[in-house]
Amino acid sequence: MDLRKLKTLIDLVSESNVSELEITEAEGKIRIVKAGVAVAQPYLAPVAAATPGVAPAPAVAPVVIAEPVPPGHNVKSPMVGTFYRSASPEAAAFVEIGSSIKVGQTLCIIEAMKILNEIEADKTGTVTQILCENGQAVEYGQPLFVIE
Repeated sequence: MDLRKLKTLIDLVSESNVSELEITEAEGKIRIVKAGVAVAQPYLAPVAAATPGVAPAPAVAPVVIAEPVPPGHNVKSPMVGTFYRSASPEAAAFVEIGSSIKVGQTLCIIEAMKILNEIEADKTGTVTQILCENGQAVEYGQPLFVIE
């Protein structure tokens, strides 16, 4: 994401009633959160301006939290849902860290709207990271696994 776009987003959040904004793009995820909550008190503004020694409340500065994309080939979630590492609670996980996998092999299940969707590997290699916990809610485009 280029710097001008990031600055524009920060300005929009700081000038609006929005307290948090999260955007996911191919190069990563950007989350902008206001550092505090500004309380609007328009009826006090004329009194504060007329009273010597009373300064207006400082503007709230947004905080930017950038979540980097892990290095290597990322298998990303194709949907919003709940991440499961196995077909049932008693079953073994589909893959573990260090597992050798092939294209088309099932890596996990994402449950969305009571439908269980198998997520398959799109690359042959070795699983080096599992980025989600069993039962965790995942977002569209969120990295789930790293394959090298």
